[in-house]
Amino acid sequence: MILNPQETAQALPYVALAKAIERVACDPQVEVPPRRIMDLPNGGKFFVMPAVAPRVAITKLITFVADNPTRGLPTIQGDVVVFDPQNGQRRMILDGPTVTARRTAAVSLLAAQRLANPAADGPLLVVGAGVQGRSHIEAFHEGLGVQEVWVASRSASSVQALVAHARSLGMRARGVDDANAVMDQCPWVVSTTSAQAVSLHASPREGAFVSAVGAFTPQMVEWSAAVCQHVAQTGQLLVDTRDADHEAGDFLQAGLDVPTMPTLADALLGRAHWRQGVKPGATVMFKNCGWAGWDLAAAWCAVSA
Repeated sequence: MILNPQETAQALPYVALAKAIERVACDPQVEVPPRRIMDLPNGGKFFVMPAVAPRVAITKLITFVADNPTRGLPTIQGDVVVFDPQNGQRRMILDGPTVTARRTAAVSLLAAQRLANPAADGPLLVVGAGVQGRSHIEAFHEGLGVQEVWVASRSASSVQALVAHARSLGMRARGVDDANAVMDQCPWVVSTTSAQAVSLHASPREGAFVSAVGAFTPQMVEWSAAVCQHVAQTGQLLVDTRDADHEAGDFLQAGLDVPTMPTLADALLGRAHWRQGVKPGATVMFKNCGWAGWDLAAAWCAVSA
């Protein structure tokens, strides 16, 4: 089967996808080699991301070109090719950008479900009004019951479109001119900017949950070094996988020791590495860099649907 974007989205409901991601994160039989990232002549990136588990095997092939919107093209393009590891047959091809959008938001959702302050009350602040902003609004609404969202972006038209989409879901939504000015009012923060320069200088409020999504290479950055260092001292930093040790741009540029930070799997499995560092009720900043294992989880979810 070759699934188009709409069919791919229908095969990956956020709550079910978050559960599949949790299974993959905790499964020692999942094999995910380091992803290969190659430079394209125009400054873009070409990603090759394989992963294997007993029930499914995948290779994700995508390109990332930051200035593609000026060409009328998506920033991310490509496919996820899914195989049956028992007989080697190709099972399906999923739309790569749709998988990327939904599995990234589902990883943030899972981290928030397991790590966020359960008493959190207030709006979700989404910084960046692109595809990832949209998918995170959908995921947090569907999986956490978040009813209000504030959207910040340099593009007024993108803010208006995302606010309209959130309202179509039944949410209260509005645009804000300056994310930094309202940071202390929001218990949920998701940053999904293009991460070409620091745009977030204000510290999240105490007890907030932050998913930092935009910067997924060591050269990219959204959050100031001062904010990352502040949360490291007063709250809890963690990363999605050990691949973030050399990819978590925000933390690396802040001079933090990323390899000592717990991963999402550490938290899910209750490993000592996580338990010794957790600070109850403190701010949690989760670095969501991406991993082929999450695409494997999406394939698992799709073939099981």
